[in-house]
Amino acid sequence: MYLIQGIVLLLLSLSVQSRSIREFGNVTSEEIVNSNACRYDSMSVSAIIERANENVGKLNGDFTIMHGDIMVYTGLQNADPCTSRGCKWPRSRDGNVYVPYVISNEYSSSERSVIQSGLDSFKKSTCIRFIPRTNQEQYIDIISGSGCFSSVGQRPEKQILSLKKNSCIYYHTVQHELLHALGFKHEQSRSDRDKHVKILFQNVKPEKVRNFKIEDTNNLNTPYDYNSVMHYSRCAFSSDNKPTIIPIPDNNVSIGGAAEMSPNDILRVNRLYCT
Repeated sequence: MYLIQGIVLLLLSLSVQSRSIREFGNVTSEEIVNSNACRYDSMSVSAIIERANENVGKLNGDFTIMHGDIMVYTGLQNADPCTSRGCKWPRSRDGNVYVPYVISNEYSSSERSVIQSGLDSFKKSTCIRFIPRTNQEQYIDIISGSGCFSSVGQRPEKQILSLKKNSCIYYHTVQHELLHALGFKHEQSRSDRDKHVKILFQNVKPEKVRNFKIEDTNNLNTPYDYNSVMHYSRCAFSSDNKPTIIPIPDNNVSIGGAAEMSPNDILRVNRLYCT
């Protein structure tokens, strides 16, 4: 079933990339060189995360935030946070992947509803089943921490996933952090990213340059996806309100404005976990 679904999703993704649907807006060539182009970014996933994590820095001496919203424990800053250890959640005999979670009581009912919708969205098109924790040792602990962040992949004990109240509670942001928790990295960090986007490092805040590091990624035989909910927006971490990421060869392509997981995001989850 997931194989057929994967083929359908791949075809859909090609259509999505050609039409750039469900984006917050296309940016023209003229606007790219205009600082006003950054106004399109205000409600993108990366803009929300950047605002929320502005003062996160190092937390409790145990971990730091890298690549914008990836929590890396002390001593692992120079190691791949996922492939350096077993990071996939286990698949059960019935073919589903059950991921226990706890949602903090700090959230309002409306905030809990948004978080729950993000959790439930995975069961609609993948084998991932987020389930309330009973007594499992390994689970996702969703808290209102000091920003929006998660580690990449399963951890040996409880896994903190922070969604700060009044800052991070948006459907696409919840999906973004959950994909990190499942083991996925940012799209513009892909090993082949330089074939698809150009990073304008002269416009990046000096202390944020490391957020644009290319990673050794498993791309699961899927195309680069400008529409991925894991893609940074055009002006992510800009020092001067100018674009930092330009699609190539067509700089009019919309990036970073996904309102939800793209067909390719879903396809990758299925290829990593469900087939």
